[in-house]
Amino acid sequence: MKYYIGVDGGGTKTYYALFDENKNIVADYKTKGSNHENLSGFDEAAEIIWSGVTSLVKNYGIELSDVSFTLMGLAGIDHPFQHDALYERLSGFGLKNFELFNDGFIVVKAGSISGAAIGLNNGTGTCCNAVDSDGKMLQLAGLGDYSGDICNGHQIAKSVYQAIYDDLFLMVRKTSMTDMFFKRFNKNTRDEFLDFVSLLDSDDADPYIMPLIDFFFDGLNGGDSVCLEICDKMAQRSAELITAHTKNLNFTGDEVEVVLSGSILTKLPSEKYLEAIKEKTAALSDRKFKFIKLSVPPVMGCINWIMQDYA
Repeated sequence: MKYYIGVDGGGTKTYYALFDENKNIVADYKTKGSNHENLSGFDEAAEIIWSGVTSLVKNYGIELSDVSFTLMGLAGIDHPFQHDALYERLSGFGLKNFELFNDGFIVVKAGSISGAAIGLNNGTGTCCNAVDSDGKMLQLAGLGDYSGDICNGHQIAKSVYQAIYDDLFLMVRKTSMTDMFFKRFNKNTRDEFLDFVSLLDSDDADPYIMPLIDFFFDGLNGGDSVCLEICDKMAQRSAELITAHTKNLNFTGDEVEVVLSGSILTKLPSEKYLEAIKEKTAALSDRKFKFIKLSVPPVMGCINWIMQDYA
């Protein structure tokens, strides 16, 4: 029996899966996030990944030498120098027969039917990765504000807060999200709203960010004009990212597959946002697109890729 390891590393958690030669997950393991940008650097990221990989095989009762190949999709691996820095450290620990990529690429491999597709991820962050019909790879977005990444949870929360601020203080645009905020957090004054910023900037901000995202989708699905405006900007940016890949890469066939991943696109009530993306993508390109919601764990992209190129 041959064994393979797939690793899906994000900012908050890292998932390790041990596969048999039939693509079955026979063991799994989780550690904290392995994105070097959220840690002290590449050394800490490598230590986390090494610990996770060795714990995975130990718990299953095999040796790391029994694993034929390991493939990782890791957040924060956006440039060759980042790949090389982490690869060198993992090799120093003794890891052999492995490769690592940005996590956006394993989304493509997990959800694509043809093997050539564009992957749009809207989760904690934003990235848009693609593998074309010739095997050429390209990553767009992923640099936060520097690459205009407005289609993710943190940016939505900022847009919601600004919209409520404009309603309360500038009195320029009314939004239903204002009442949602005061009701949800049991606040009564504008000063209390201003104090809320400190919670959004804290190390434990997720419990406060998530309700703001919910406000957005509640408002969007209720026809709130401010939410519709935010949605329009997000959809335009997503459509620009998708169609940019068709200009830079070669996709054969009648339709270009677009794999959708991340909580914003797959777990929340975002159908109006998805419809806006489809409309704007069609307006920007004369290609036909097939949108596919990722329905399997992204780590499945690792084993698909291994079997395609490395087994």
